[in-house]
Amino acid sequence: MRTTIVSEVLHRNGLQAVPIATDALTFGAWMERHQAKAQALITRFVPQHHPLVPQLHEAMHYAAAMGGKRVRPLLVWAAGDCVQADPQALDRAACAVELVHAYSLVHDDLPCMDDDVLRRGQPTTHVRFGEALALLAGDALQALAYEVLTPDDGLAPALQARLCALLARASGADGMAGGQTLDIFATGGAVSGDDLMHMHSRKTGALLKASVLMGAACGGVNATHQAQTFTALQTYGEVIGLAFQVVDDILDVTADSATLGKTPGKDAQQNKSTYVSALGLDAARALAHTLRDKAQAALDALPPAQRAASQRLRELADLIVLREH
Repeated sequence: MRTTIVSEVLHRNGLQAVPIATDALTFGAWMERHQAKAQALITRFVPQHHPLVPQLHEAMHYAAAMGGKRVRPLLVWAAGDCVQADPQALDRAACAVELVHAYSLVHDDLPCMDDDVLRRGQPTTHVRFGEALALLAGDALQALAYEVLTPDDGLAPALQARLCALLARASGADGMAGGQTLDIFATGGAVSGDDLMHMHSRKTGALLKASVLMGAACGGVNATHQAQTFTALQTYGEVIGLAFQVVDDILDVTADSATLGKTPGKDAQQNKSTYVSALGLDAARALAHTLRDKAQAALDALPPAQRAASQRLRELADLIVLREH
């Protein structure tokens, strides 16, 4: 069995990983195990204390390690299950995508963006550390993600380049940055359901889709089935990325701050265009379930071996649509 980064972390702390067959785990146990792995990876790559610029590292650690569902790393690992992916590559991909997600949240919460004061039940990074340090912490987390993906050894250069390309596209003008720009200019105006999908496929969906494709890129699939596997997982990632945002919009209306971990009702207060404002609450809920069905159908299109190993992706689709926070 190859040693993964998380095994190294456990060893340094005097702990020992207990090997468990993935198939023997319930989804809840699998999720808890991999959420703990994500936390261990973040602790390794984003230590709270550092002799140089300690204030910056403290802010970076705060932003990345404060918790969360770790949906994006879970998608990396679940997609990796489908293609017998290399464990070390999966660990690095999972950590990198979560670092980029953490950076995006820090910047989204800034006064010049969403101006939010609560994230995951804690003060947002700029409230805790000030705007300037929060901005720099977000910048540094994004840069660190690419450092994680490009070790001196352990990952083939071609795989490093592929993972960096997937993550960069999901983060830039064709991804989160472009989607956030569309969101800014759509605020206060009438936006159709199609326009919302166009916006959120970039703002939220691009990184979720990239998580799936990065997990898939870490594995080896028979050349005969490679295109079929990629197409099916890409469709799954696109659909589940939209579903995540639809449910976020629903929860902004229906959940309280204790459940949500952030300020509810912000979208309405800021006159933002959401699936609930465009379609209504019932129609938005129906859309989320339709998207879940499309995600499951995409997995049905996988080649037999990959389809048999897609159970975790199916369960994550259910989690994303049926979650309450």
